[in-house]
Amino acid sequence: MKKVLTFAILIFASVLTFACKDGAKAQPNEPEQKEAKSGEVIVMNKDMFIKDVFDYEKSQDWKYKGDKPAIIDLYADWCGPCRMTAPIMKDLAKEYAGKIVIYKVNVDKERELATLFNASSIPLFVFIPMEGEPQLFRGAADKATYQKAIEDFLLKKK
Repeated sequence: MKKVLTFAILIFASVLTFACKDGAKAQPNEPEQKEAKSGEVIVMNKDMFIKDVFDYEKSQDWKYKGDKPAIIDLYADWCGPCRMTAPIMKDLAKEYAGKIVIYKVNVDKERELATLFNASSIPLFVFIPMEGEPQLFRGAADKATYQKAIEDFLLKKK
């Protein structure tokens, strides 16, 4: 219950922050994303998040829309630890192709999603199981650590 309440407050604060922003620059429409092949890390924007992961504009109760467990990697191009984990995520996307989906979100371009997950430090990984609440993993780690989290939390293998 505490997690749901925290998540609801986070969503409310995020919506309020962006709804009340005066003079915010409108982002030019970015080109449509090509369909990612299985085994690739998918670059995600807000529209894709709402369509494929969770529509926080219509609901405060977490309900994952995907058909496979997922990881969202919140990163920035200037972040050294983020650059170190990017090849690991790419390897994991290939290794777990067809079993999980790995997305990446640039926090400088997608500030609303960064706020949604309270990305006060990056890299930040959001592990999303098929059922239940997402779990946040802050900071960089080695490949074995991510594999263990995927096996134990996303794929429920012990």
